[in-house]
Amino acid sequence: MTIRTSANRCFVCGPGNPAGLNVRFRMDGEVCRAEFTPKDAHVGYDGVTHGGILFSLLDDVMANIIFLGGERCYTARAETRYRQPLPVGAPVRLEGRLQRRKGRLAVCEGLVLRQDSGEVVAEATASFIVEKR
Repeated sequence: MTIRTSANRCFVCGPGNPAGLNVRFRMDGEVCRAEFTPKDAHVGYDGVTHGGILFSLLDDVMANIIFLGGERCYTARAETRYRQPLPVGAPVRLEGRLQRRKGRLAVCEGLVLRQDSGEVVAEATASFIVEKR
């Protein structure tokens, strides 16, 4: 799917943001997926990826479930759990799933998983408000 102009500058997925993460999301059945490898610019301390970068990835993998379906949404509430540090340079895969939807409210879950071991690095559950059409 082509990214709409309104998202071209998105920090996580926008191709028009030179400082962005440049992540490419795709739907695989009911699961939103992507891959990412943190670089030195994404460090928090001691070679570990900053938690804000991890949350940004989680937020977008969940929001893109709605976005790739043709609707815009905004994060209303999110809860994140960090399971283990992620060294800079360690590739991860991202997974997002819709848990439930009622009207304009969508509840999603997201995972950041190490590609080498499949271990969960971070996980989140979030509520999104879907824009009126």
